[in-house]
Amino acid sequence: MLDPSVLIRDDRIQELAEYARNTGQKTLVDEMERLNLRDRAVLFRLLPKDVAIDVFERLDGALQSELVHGLGDEQVGDLFAALETGDRVQLMDELPAKVAKRLLNELPTRERGVTNLVLGYPNGSIGRRMSAKYIVLGPEQTVRQALAHVRARAAEVPTIYSLPVAGPGRRLIGVLSLRDLLKAEETETIGQIMSPDPIHVDAYTDEEDAARLCADHQFNALPVTDLEERIIGIVNIDTALEILEEEETEDAARSGGTEPLRRPYLSTPVVSLVKSRIVWLLVLAVGATLTVQVLESFESTLEKVVALSLFVPLLIGTGGNTGNQTATTVTRALALGDVRTRDVLRVAAREASVGLLMGSVLGVLGFTVVSLIYSVPMGLVIGLTLAAICTLAATVGGVMPLIGKALKVDPAVFANPFISTFVDASGLIVYFLIAKGILGI
Repeated sequence: MLDPSVLIRDDRIQELAEYARNTGQKTLVDEMERLNLRDRAVLFRLLPKDVAIDVFERLDGALQSELVHGLGDEQVGDLFAALETGDRVQLMDELPAKVAKRLLNELPTRERGVTNLVLGYPNGSIGRRMSAKYIVLGPEQTVRQALAHVRARAAEVPTIYSLPVAGPGRRLIGVLSLRDLLKAEETETIGQIMSPDPIHVDAYTDEEDAARLCADHQFNALPVTDLEERIIGIVNIDTALEILEEEETEDAARSGGTEPLRRPYLSTPVVSLVKSRIVWLLVLAVGATLTVQVLESFESTLEKVVALSLFVPLLIGTGGNTGNQTATTVTRALALGDVRTRDVLRVAAREASVGLLMGSVLGVLGFTVVSLIYSVPMGLVIGLTLAAICTLAATVGGVMPLIGKALKVDPAVFANPFISTFVDASGLIVYFLIAKGILGI
């Protein structure tokens, strides 16, 4: 397979142009994500106009922003105008304010109006991601009139498979699928065949909650209203799945103690990779000083029974892993709506039971092995500590994401990195207190 970076390096522009014409859009997007900024702009300029628009729309916002700086004003204007409203707003968030304002002012009046409508809603709300271009039907329209209306506007909107129905004052009163519209008799009215009181969200709803609602109900599109339930936009299933993918990527990154890159790995500058990780490393390093303080507090205990120090990595590692497993499970359950913040006591009790059961199994195994190698009292210390640490870690790991959600902080931020630090310190305290009690030191 041809490598576009090699063609550019060897100045084989004719072959590169042929590659651009004959390669599928998905492959083009994948290859452009691997190229550096200069090579990406070179390849993009060789794409046919209709292909270029589709490829540009599929790129991440950061890469779109870089391309805007590397392309001519006329080409940028065409690409910007062709974007769906939500994608256009995301690109504007990536661009310098002066460039974004210039591109906005160059849009046709109607496009500028719908873009300004979406820009008026806060980041993180579904209003910021909705499409303000949609087809709305009236309850008094006949099926014949509605079909003619849909055909006339089908090319202008992102989806026609789910059609909102609005009454006086554009208030949402129903929704109708294209399938039901096509099946109905031409003389029937929309009010007779629509589904009344449809599920919808207001524009200030959190984007993840709205996307989850759309995906859970398997809607082709979810109506978005203002606070007075007037229809102002829709969120189609493609946008909903994109939002959920972004949220899961963010949760996975933060669970691992890093910030999401928000762009393909190979096109991310090294400095950006460092920035995404260094802050969390510093936070965890500061948190690890708690563990050092605990060890220092029990220095005399360690001096009397040196063997205790051998099991420190095992115990804090088991505690950290248990807490992280639990936090990941509960964070996922929160995202799916399986648990809510008011379930904190139920989750704590449930995870305490799980932790105690797992700890008992590990404790019996630890007691047996350590007793055979060292002594029964030492085995008892390790066995009881494993049971206690697993119970503590599972309980804390289950509660922390719920506390984060209640404080309106990303549960993933509140979860794994901080749980590891907390469990390390508290687990050592439990370990040394048990050792002092059983060994009499």
